Amino acid sequence: MNVSWISENINNFDWNKFGIAVISTVLYVVVILVAARVIYGVLTYLLKRMLVDREVKHLLDERKANTLFSILRSMLFYGISITVSLHILARLFNFDTGTLLASASVLGVALGFGSQSLVKDIIGGFFILFENQFSVGELIKTGEFTGTIEETGIRTTQIRAWGGELHIIPNGSITAVTNFSRGKMLAQVEIQIPYDEDLDRAMGVMSAVCEEVSAEFGEKIVEAPTVQGVTQFGERNVVLRVIAFTQPSEQWSLERELRRRIHSAFLREGIRTPQFQSIIMTDPTKRTANDEQDTFGEPK
Repeated sequence: MNVSWISENINNFDWNKFGIAVISTVLYVVVILVAARVIYGVLTYLLKRMLVDREVKHLLDERKANTLFSILRSMLFYGISITVSLHILARLFNFDTGTLLASASVLGVALGFGSQSLVKDIIGGFFILFENQFSVGELIKTGEFTGTIEETGIRTTQIRAWGGELHIIPNGSITAVTNFSRGKMLAQVEIQIPYDEDLDRAMGVMSAVCEEVSAEFGEKIVEAPTVQGVTQFGERNVVLRVIAFTQPSEQWSLERELRRRIHSAFLREGIRTPQFQSIIMTDPTKRTANDEQDTFGEPK
């Protein structure tokens, strides 16, 4: 085997040029890694200061701030890592960065078509967390589902229904939300009174009950209960309405308490409420077998 060409090529090889190329490449890799680390650290610090540092900015509550910070930090890390890797590969193997980016774009598009629902759910989760549409423990309605938020994630939201059922809903399918736990809530009670009752006396009793309830449950009430008066003429009764505004999720308990106390006050004051009776109409021309018997039990 003739190996003389190996020694000739080694002797003719420009080691100085090779050494300079190696050193410059190593320096390039070191500099870009250090720069990437510095950029990552600065951006992470800014994100943490905006979202997590409670003394500087109160954008979100602690749970949402930590979740959003973790997700954004992860995305920042992967984005910087991919960018640095592409530049290092282009430097080491003399690749065209544009070609690499084009290939990555084509691959990203292909993956995007295969995971559209996943991307849609993640984007929906971002908007839910960032806009603070609802939080854990709040009562909401979305689509056909109503219940208390048990857990909110980037991809799914878990809703615990009144009967105990757990609904796991992709965030991408949440298009409209009704939140029953934000701001003051309306408590409304309607009482039916017969037409022949003294309406002014009945409204006076209801007003007294409203004052009692307002004084006793003041911490739950935003606007005290008031009697609006006659709101409807029914077929047999007049409808009287009481309204109040309460703290979130307290409206139902206040409605129950108002109904109980108004009913007790009406009984105490002798004010009648509707008594629904069932009336059975029979046809006198139709007689049964029992009607054919005489008073002694003998058939006619």
